[in-house]
Amino acid sequence: MSFDDEWTQHKTVAMEHQSSSTRLNQVPAEPGGGGGQSDLATTPAKKKAAANTIENHIQPDVKAAADAGDEGTNGAVAEFKGWDTATGLKKAHDHWDGQVKRLMARLDSEKGALRDASTLFSNNDIVTGYSFAPTQSKISGL
Repeated sequence: MSFDDEWTQHKTVAMEHQSSSTRLNQVPAEPGGGGGQSDLATTPAKKKAAANTIENHIQPDVKAAADAGDEGTNGAVAEFKGWDTATGLKKAHDHWDGQVKRLMARLDSEKGALRDASTLFSNNDIVTGYSFAPTQSKISGL
């Protein structure tokens, strides 16, 4: 069978599937569909509280924990100056600092996302509503 023949056969099968009606794998337990969750709900006050917890508790605690080891590690590096141990401690401490910076950036990102979520949900609802406007004008024109 040539490529063109096989391609034609695949296109014919695809067209047959496309023209058939929609079939469901299962019937939902309750009418209205959904994936087991009745409504998508967003609570701006809870998102704000979570963002404030990140800003006022988690980030300062992470910074304090990261800073707590600095003095001891720097002292140990100074004591072992000239030894491979000092180099190893310095390298481990630099790696630790990098991890802390990435964690703080991630927390900043999560905090911002929580604060922006309510606006994003509202804007999405507005855009979705506008997308139905052409349909509504066609229906009202009947």
